[in-house]
Amino acid sequence: MKNILRKLVMQLPHHQSAFLWGARKTGKSTFLKERFPNSLVFDFLKTDLFFEMSKNPSLLRERLLAKDEAALVEPIILDEVQKVPQVLDEVHWLIENKGLRFVLCGSSARKLKKGHANLLGGRAWRYELFPLVSQEITNFNLLRALNHGLIPFHYLQSDLDCKKSLEAYVQDYLRQEVFAEGLTRNIPAFSRFFDAFGYSHGEITNYCNIARECGVNSKTVKEYYQILIDTLLAIRVEPFKKRQSRQVITKASKYYMFDVGVAGYLTKRHLTEQKGAEFGKAFEHFLLMEMIAYRSYSGKDFAINFWRTKSGQEVDFVLGAGEVAIEIKGTARIDRKDMNGLDAFIQACSPKRSIIVCNEKEKRLHGKIEILPWEIFLQQLWPGKIL
Repeated sequence: MKNILRKLVMQLPHHQSAFLWGARKTGKSTFLKERFPNSLVFDFLKTDLFFEMSKNPSLLRERLLAKDEAALVEPIILDEVQKVPQVLDEVHWLIENKGLRFVLCGSSARKLKKGHANLLGGRAWRYELFPLVSQEITNFNLLRALNHGLIPFHYLQSDLDCKKSLEAYVQDYLRQEVFAEGLTRNIPAFSRFFDAFGYSHGEITNYCNIARECGVNSKTVKEYYQILIDTLLAIRVEPFKKRQSRQVITKASKYYMFDVGVAGYLTKRHLTEQKGAEFGKAFEHFLLMEMIAYRSYSGKDFAINFWRTKSGQEVDFVLGAGEVAIEIKGTARIDRKDMNGLDAFIQACSPKRSIIVCNEKEKRLHGKIEILPWEIFLQQLWPGKIL
């Protein structure tokens, strides 16, 4: 981990505080220790500190006011802050009255929002740390990334150890964390939903079908999906709606797990070669997460949508206000039929760029459609040459 330089840049002006969100084990604590090595750290995963601050949040203020000024120059780090939402009132007071800076780190804002916790009224900037991206890894290995996922510890492990770690992550954290935080009371139904989510991953979501599988109503299923969004475990992709058309799907959403390896574990997927339908799904998921991480780290607030007509014409991702259309194909040879979705979108919406990202070895141009090997696409994405 010490040799991995993360793409996230956190530059805080004088008196500026921040939230840093990210799913468990994405490397938030390691990142903050390296970025702010001289900061005071309060880690609420420590049981004794958790109980002390839960019972008496004012202890935070009292302990900080007793520190020398030199110890308070750097931002004060509160790790897993969602576990002790009561301290945020104290943080607010210390920011306003003492000019202290804080970095508030956590894996879920849901408990804070549901409990009407003090989210500092815009006084803290928001950052998010994602699993690793290709540009952070020397000698990046695509199949390893798709099988292991890009949670730092998992990517670096051996195949056997990673399989055990993914099992532990899903069983001991993903399910139990949701239950432990009291985010849902119907544990059996949520467990069934979690399994169903794995198999509907990356597809247009039919809430009624999933509700039948889980034994709950569709409203509850929508709430379960929102739990995954709020706990940073899933990404929602909405349909592109630039122009009203009866032929275009505009109401259904797609959901993707935050990590390609976790999604692979849920679907019992193991890839041995870079081809086939399962590879294609994982390949699409990986590239989506690269685009989402780039959007966040670059500070560019562009939309990421999908486009599909009722007749089945589809474009995997539409960036911005229809500026860039991207189709992902996990194949080493693009045929004319692979371009049908982009051709339909070009006629309907006239994007500035239309790209097929694939496993071909050389880039080429077919009419208005650029065919890019995935390595070249990422080399253009991260310096800002795609959007």
